[in-house]
Amino acid sequence: MFDLNGDGDVDCEEFEKVAALIRQQSSIGSRHRDHANTGNTFKGINSALTTYFFGPKLNEKLTIEKFLDFQHQLQKEILSLEFQRKQPDENGRITEADFAELLLAYAGYPAKKKARMLKRVKKAFRDHGVGITKDDYLKFFHLLNNINDVDTALTFYHIAGASIDQPTLRHVANTVAHVDLDPHVINVVFTIFDENMDGQLSNREFVAVMKNRLLRGLEKPKDTGFVKLMYSLIKCARDTKPALLDF
Repeated sequence: MFDLNGDGDVDCEEFEKVAALIRQQSSIGSRHRDHANTGNTFKGINSALTTYFFGPKLNEKLTIEKFLDFQHQLQKEILSLEFQRKQPDENGRITEADFAELLLAYAGYPAKKKARMLKRVKKAFRDHGVGITKDDYLKFFHLLNNINDVDTALTFYHIAGASIDQPTLRHVANTVAHVDLDPHVINVVFTIFDENMDGQLSNREFVAVMKNRLLRGLEKPKDTGFVKLMYSLIKCARDTKPALLDF
């Protein structure tokens, strides 16, 4: 979409044109566009980003490889900040309960259900908890980046009548996401979602919560302008339809 001349790369002018068009499609973007309500904050962020992508003279090309590397580093940095907020111990580990809180951050559960799940984790690992390292945390979120494929794989297991136990989830993570999850991390995940403690995972609930976690609460539809336009057209058509069609 950004590559307007089709040469395989994106230059600064192409990037700015499409970014400006995207900003015009929403009320928030329109306010940012002229910086009327935000001062120079957005402008400063935008300048830093274009400098990073296109160099100090804005004459470099942005390749897909460079953008994907930027995306990877940004995700890793955000996850690292989330991990550090839980104040790891001297060995660089957070508690199992802290890990559970991070996973359930955007689950949308009622307060009582969430508290019950966290209590179950605290009780299970109170005396023999070993904690979760940042590397384990990053690996688990690498799995979440492939959550749709994981969902498909777990659904096939479920249809086939196979139980989704801890070895199964580890095998799916290894096969689908190419990540080797620590058995302790999987044990914590099962403790969170295994309500009746039968050693089986409710894949539907697990996948739903993990998808919400991956989106960080951004799954709610945002005003892009297009939705507002379509709503107006439908309302106009409904209000002006011929009497013959008014059943």
